[in-house]
Amino acid sequence: MAIVIVGTLDTKGEEVAFAREVIEDHRADTHIVDAGVLGEPDFDPDTPADEVAAAGGTTLERHREERDRGKAIEAMGEGAAAVVTDLYEGGSLDGVLGLGGSGNTSIATAAMRALPVGVPKMMVSTMASGDTEPYVGISDVTMMYSVGDIEGLNQITRTVISNAALGLVGMATNDVDAAADDRPTVGISMFGVTTPCVKTAREYLEEQGYETVVFHATGSGGRAMEHLVAEGVIDGVLDVTTTELADELVGGILSAGPDRLSAAAEAGIPQVVSVGALDLVNFGPEKTVPEEFRDRPLHVHNPHVTVVRTNADESAELGATVAEKLNAATGPTALALPTAGLSMLGVDGEPLHDPDADEALFDALRTSIDGDVDLVEMDTHVNDGEFALAMAQKLDEYMSDDELEPAV
Repeated sequence: MAIVIVGTLDTKGEEVAFAREVIEDHRADTHIVDAGVLGEPDFDPDTPADEVAAAGGTTLERHREERDRGKAIEAMGEGAAAVVTDLYEGGSLDGVLGLGGSGNTSIATAAMRALPVGVPKMMVSTMASGDTEPYVGISDVTMMYSVGDIEGLNQITRTVISNAALGLVGMATNDVDAAADDRPTVGISMFGVTTPCVKTAREYLEEQGYETVVFHATGSGGRAMEHLVAEGVIDGVLDVTTTELADELVGGILSAGPDRLSAAAEAGIPQVVSVGALDLVNFGPEKTVPEEFRDRPLHVHNPHVTVVRTNADESAELGATVAEKLNAATGPTALALPTAGLSMLGVDGEPLHDPDADEALFDALRTSIDGDVDLVEMDTHVNDGEFALAMAQKLDEYMSDDELEPAV
């Protein structure tokens, strides 16, 4: 078993050496990748910094002459990603550990994000108590807050680094192959306000012999699902909850970007798509909702998330967007419309109920969708059990007809 440690040995050599000692004391090999730029390493690494720089398309000399920290960190991150990818593909990497402040956190996590989901990744960082999205992205990077700065060894840093190192050794000893599933895999999108629909559909699909992976439609969840579809990990998609498109259009905080709802169409895999939670846009705490939206119906979902209603114009534009994406599909595709409500909050009697806005969405979809897309309309809300089963059964029909082999 080989653990790769990515560190800047010109500034964090003592700490990296300590992590190496902890790991090797537990009968694992280590491979040290030096990402330091300005100074000489405290000890000789297995992959020196000049090789990392070269893998990133540059040289140490150039960075030392330019002294542009931002550019150097970006280039060394690209180089570290190339190095660890080569080690992984060569069978010489079972896990990655990173230690550092903002600089090496950027470098080491860039390397980690280049590796497949399931490869153990642990980052001990001074940045782990704040916004970690830039470092984690849609990968399975584990962030551990260092508590004290990683500057010398003391009772705090020794404990934290030891825990991280041993945690990574534990992860790396897990037999991933033993947990592998040979069933075809279905990706499902879910939000709290579409949970009953997803639960019913998921249970049905699992009874039919599928493995299901549910993605929380929080922006990163949608991006993760799109990525895994593109990587060939997912065989079919039950896209119940396309709400991230509303955040992208209106300016909410949970957008998955403009490519949401594109991967399955491009990959040609079966997909059944609905309009779950397109009746809302997400913002932060209520006081952060922009003034321009304060005259709309809103709902405080929790202390950190406030949702506001999409209006008729936005709904019509969302309908055109969904239709355009589905019309581009190269595989079997269905659009499922629950005409009595798009979420728990959008049904009659709830704060986001707006039949006119819903109808604007439905009209745009009906008039824009191509004949190659199967249209399923039901006079139910999205969380009705009959609607959930209709979606799941349609996807099962597509996937059974395709006689799919499970994704690798």
